[in-house]
Amino acid sequence: MAMSIFLPSLPHMAEYYDVGYPVIQLSISGYIAMTAVVQLFAGPLSDRYGRRPVVLGAIVAFSLATLGCLLSENIWLFMLFRMLQAVVVTVAIIARTVVRDVDSGPLAMRRMSYIMMGMSLVPMISPTLGGFLSEYFDWHAAFLFLLAFALMVGVLAYFDMGETAQQINQSSNTRNQGFRTLIKDKHFVSNSLVTMLSNGAFLIFLSAGPLIATKHYDLSPSSFGLYFALTPAGYFLGNYLTSHLSQTFCSKVLIRMGSGVAALGLIGIIIIANCGADMPSVFFGLMFFVGLGNGLIIPSATIRMLNVAPTLIGSASGLGGAIMTAGGALLSLSSDIAVYPDSGILPITSVLLACFVGVPLILSMQD
Repeated sequence: MAMSIFLPSLPHMAEYYDVGYPVIQLSISGYIAMTAVVQLFAGPLSDRYGRRPVVLGAIVAFSLATLGCLLSENIWLFMLFRMLQAVVVTVAIIARTVVRDVDSGPLAMRRMSYIMMGMSLVPMISPTLGGFLSEYFDWHAAFLFLLAFALMVGVLAYFDMGETAQQINQSSNTRNQGFRTLIKDKHFVSNSLVTMLSNGAFLIFLSAGPLIATKHYDLSPSSFGLYFALTPAGYFLGNYLTSHLSQTFCSKVLIRMGSGVAALGLIGIIIIANCGADMPSVFFGLMFFVGLGNGLIIPSATIRMLNVAPTLIGSASGLGGAIMTAGGALLSLSSDIAVYPDSGILPITSVLLACFVGVPLILSMQD
């Protein structure tokens, strides 16, 4: 939600702070880069101190950073607090760590899929909600909503979340030793790179989508929010299918299926656009299949990535998440280069297609 609720407000925020659109876009790409840094520390800290205290601390820090965003009248002060908001990614890191704390194999993949189904509802709902908040109030309303939601989640975590870490390693060298072990594991690295390409495709769309919607298709913020919801809807369905198909197919097959589905959707966009039917319903409609492919790829590759020793599950989740996010942030920079007001949709579609062609190539590293 912190990443997507104010996407429809980006053009209005640029006007509010009197800066160019590329500057305000840093609130997305810079935030994503900071989440990569946070993940390098969040996972190992949860191995050392436990899952529960790390989650509660992250929620408090995020709430304070959100309050800072609301009170900032200067673009650079806003950017500072916006980067500090990235601490909330800790909650996502611990969520998937907890799954591996208590389960393994197909059951872990199934539960991971259900968690990601829940997570996929947020980008379906939050840009739409953010669009209406921006239209009827202003961009501050989205951050007020984030603050209220964070406080609610904090109360829930305080009263409901127990400690699931099987072993807590108090050694100060846990992070460095764990990272060295993981980097040498070809299985861990290849699955981390698969999640990086798959997630990177979504981040490219996340960064370039508002510009394409407003400048290429001339959509209002609320209309963009509704169209944008199609991609997370595909992701939701993909996670649902993964939770059931994991009983029949191995995770590697599901990853290959996902990359194929996403690639077909993108090829469809290129063909139809070249035939003169460049409409928002076509572009965003076929992006549904990109979300569907991601829903098959990410839960499967994540569980494979976390198939490590119990004392390293948090570190694997943090380092793997950092690789996924940092790589995705670098990939999203390609959208800043390829997509500009008069670029059309073919450049971004081609970049996305390259990501999903790369997934089976990376997967072959495990063979």
